[in-house]
Amino acid sequence: MSLRLHRTRAALAALLASGLLALSACGGGASDDERRATQPADASTSSGAEEPSEAAAEGAEGHDGHHAEPVKARPLRPGETRTTIAMPGSYTPSAPYGTGTDDYRCFLLDPELDHDMWLTGTHVLPGNPEVVHHVILFQVPPEQVAAAEAKDAAEEDEGWTCFGGTGLDRFQDVDNAAWIGAWAPGGRESVVKPGFGVRLAKGSRVVMQVHYNLLAGQQPDTSAAQLRLAPGKRPYQALSTMLLPAPVELPCRPQHSDGELCDRDAALADVKQRFGAEGNTADALYFLCGGKPQPGNVQSCTRTLGAPITIHGVAGHMHLLGRSIRIEVDPGTPQARTILDIPVWDFDDQGSRPIEPVHLDAFEQVKVTCTHVQWLRDRLPSFEGQPDRYVVWGEGTTDEMCLGMLQVTRP
Repeated sequence: MSLRLHRTRAALAALLASGLLALSACGGGASDDERRATQPADASTSSGAEEPSEAAAEGAEGHDGHHAEPVKARPLRPGETRTTIAMPGSYTPSAPYGTGTDDYRCFLLDPELDHDMWLTGTHVLPGNPEVVHHVILFQVPPEQVAAAEAKDAAEEDEGWTCFGGTGLDRFQDVDNAAWIGAWAPGGRESVVKPGFGVRLAKGSRVVMQVHYNLLAGQQPDTSAAQLRLAPGKRPYQALSTMLLPAPVELPCRPQHSDGELCDRDAALADVKQRFGAEGNTADALYFLCGGKPQPGNVQSCTRTLGAPITIHGVAGHMHLLGRSIRIEVDPGTPQARTILDIPVWDFDDQGSRPIEPVHLDAFEQVKVTCTHVQWLRDRLPSFEGQPDRYVVWGEGTTDEMCLGMLQVTRP
């Protein structure tokens, strides 16, 4: 192995150990005011970086749905069955490190698989949408069940603290994540197209990671999920999730730059205090994306593929200061295509989008680009009383992320 390749892999391992896998559809349940504020202002601010007029921001329509009841499950297809897995008991969230407004909790659930099965759909049922603001389902293969049970037993109350991933893997793989399902505002039942699925081995368990936003209070929750299953003997193509994170480097506005957290180092130290080791992600992302921190509203990350993939679905994720997100393949070439373009981010519409299959070979590239803006903190109740701060990647409701997600098959 060349020294350069060894260093690259070591750097990537450091990134993955930092807990990058927190999708964290966090930003709290956006209120009606928040949804209105994130809608288009006027033609002169189409880039999203400039502050719109007060009248334009107040007059825009919003979208309801974050606190709506989950929609009814879609009918099963021939041969499919449905099983429900639920938290074993009620859990009341709290700040695990004594500070902050977010709690990430992992719950070990047993779908009782006595045969290999294909997972063909998930339907997350948040028990208390007032405090539940993201759910991710992770596969736990049989060889990791004992470790998961030990982790579950080591803490009081239901489940265990799990900022970032589940804590079961020392290194997380952004190219082939252990995700099997997720719920975020706007999410509905996810059903894959015929002939595809996620392989679940006999005896596998599921970890349900729930992000609780404590700004909404400390209310008890009992969430659940429905798994749509098909016989494992079917010759389906195996789906997996590829994650496309990019840095967030959003500086304070000049007229607010005298705050103590307007210094990047101070802001990063605050994130680490609230989230422990997972707070290292902001710096670790540069091992994956290259370059160095450059303050600005627009940030991106270009990834070069190490092996062929075919993309079947796309999704994006940001928090409340997000303004736009775009995912491109083969950027900067005559073959460049945009496979996701959300010019005005709506926090309450984070569902994945199926696309016509896009095949990419090794050494082709995928790029995610996000725009974040500070002026939204003047419009949103979640930021009331909070001064400007230098915003970096963080797990919390009022922190930020830039994350693309691809649903892919591999040869």
